[in-house]
Amino acid sequence: MSFATAIAANDVSPAAIDAAPSAVRGEVTVRLAMRHAGERVLRLRYELVGRAHAPVVLVAGGISAHRHIAANAVFGEKGWADGLVGSGRALDPARRRLLGFDFIGADGDLDVPIDTADQADAVALLLDALGIDCLHGYVGYSYGALVGQQLAIRHPQRLGRLVAVSGAHRPHPYASAWRALQRRAVALGQLQCAETHGLALARQFAMLSYRTPEEFGERFDAAPEVVNGRVRVAAEDYLDAAGAQYVARTRVDAYLRLSESIDLHRIDPAAVGVPTLVVAVEGDRLVPLSDLVSLVEGLGTRGSLRVLRSPYGHDAFLKETDRIDAILANALRLPGENA
Repeated sequence: MSFATAIAANDVSPAAIDAAPSAVRGEVTVRLAMRHAGERVLRLRYELVGRAHAPVVLVAGGISAHRHIAANAVFGEKGWADGLVGSGRALDPARRRLLGFDFIGADGDLDVPIDTADQADAVALLLDALGIDCLHGYVGYSYGALVGQQLAIRHPQRLGRLVAVSGAHRPHPYASAWRALQRRAVALGQLQCAETHGLALARQFAMLSYRTPEEFGERFDAAPEVVNGRVRVAAEDYLDAAGAQYVARTRVDAYLRLSESIDLHRIDPAAVGVPTLVVAVEGDRLVPLSDLVSLVEGLGTRGSLRVLRSPYGHDAFLKETDRIDAILANALRLPGENA
């Protein structure tokens, strides 16, 4: 069954991409039948980096991630996962072609409920437009892992293997409650005509859920100060910076709709149609180890599990780069290829 159709690829053809330099960005216009919002015409933005004809690996992160995975010779700005990409890494552009994309809704122009199934159908359309029959692998972290699960259910012929890091088959009620409060912080800001302040506060709440008490105990174990007659604790500078950085690059509607999308996610693990490595982090407050064990059990013979211990909790994928790289090197290895 077809859930969407490509309209145009902005003069991008597979031959043109193969002849392009080491990195290329583009946009694809598609018509997508969304699960909760009907048919929409959308623009998919992507970046493709690496040697032509190399196996393609799609890398997708959390709701703050985007198409620019890592700095490269053509696009030198910092990427969202710089530490995982480079010479000798599992995600080495000399050996793998790395595909990143902006989630639909990430530009803030789509103010409707967005399902992870919609994102997966958009990925399939993007692969069509780029002339990519099948991904060698899909590496998904957090929200990206949820989209990968849907891709492995809805379009298993487009995917060789899935690595799902810190993303379960359903949201944990505790995590959904955290996100609901974050969205209420945005709503409160909007009522006060200060929606960016609300968004900054939501991001600060989120940072507490991404990390762990152990990390905060090590980094911010200092006595509070009295500033202008108010008590200020050691972590507040860090939280203020996190909120300001997020507001500078994120539109409010994009945050709200992608946050909701996490809570809409529900799949049957038995329906996943490709070999799947699930990576869990002990101490992850948003995606508990027990939920990921349940996911692997539901995957049956297609599923396997790796567990990390890290003080970085949900953010371990971005902080424990050497350990994650070792996991990816094994998961993405081609026959006859050394790690």
